[in-house]
Amino acid sequence: MMPGFDFGNSPAQIINQNFTGKTLIHTTSAGTQGLVNAVNASELLTGSFVNAGAIVRYIRQMNADTVSLVCMGYSAQYPVDEDTFCAEYIMNELEGKPTDFKKMIVRLRDGSGKRFFEPQKQSFAPSKDFELCTDLNRFNFIIKAIKEEGSLILKKFNQEDY
Repeated sequence: MMPGFDFGNSPAQIINQNFTGKTLIHTTSAGTQGLVNAVNASELLTGSFVNAGAIVRYIRQMNADTVSLVCMGYSAQYPVDEDTFCAEYIMNELEGKPTDFKKMIVRLRDGSGKRFFEPQKQSFAPSKDFELCTDLNRFNFIIKAIKEEGSLILKKFNQEDY
């Protein structure tokens, strides 16, 4: 965890926290930069495997002319498998193509995801994070980045909200 923050970037370390009625400030090394710099986008969604199905449904429902899947990678400098595979999964779903998700997860675990299983990284990237982050369609909502008073605010939208 970074100094001045209550939590790190580990889902396993916050899964039992009650955030009801609280405002969270979340920052990342790359995703935040991508959202802030997407100044010409008409709409911004964040996503991962855990809400990929909801993202696909939303895009289909909105009948968008153009969809850009942007992988920010590590520090917005280097590609990482989890971003690439998630974008591939969403693209395949939108195009009606099959995805061998189990094979994708094996490749991820053997690739950039192997960091979650290194003993020296368990304090900030525990192996439980891998399981939580690859729990396909765990959540049935999308998260939009909305501009409010000069800031980007991430807001949850359930299917009945859009």
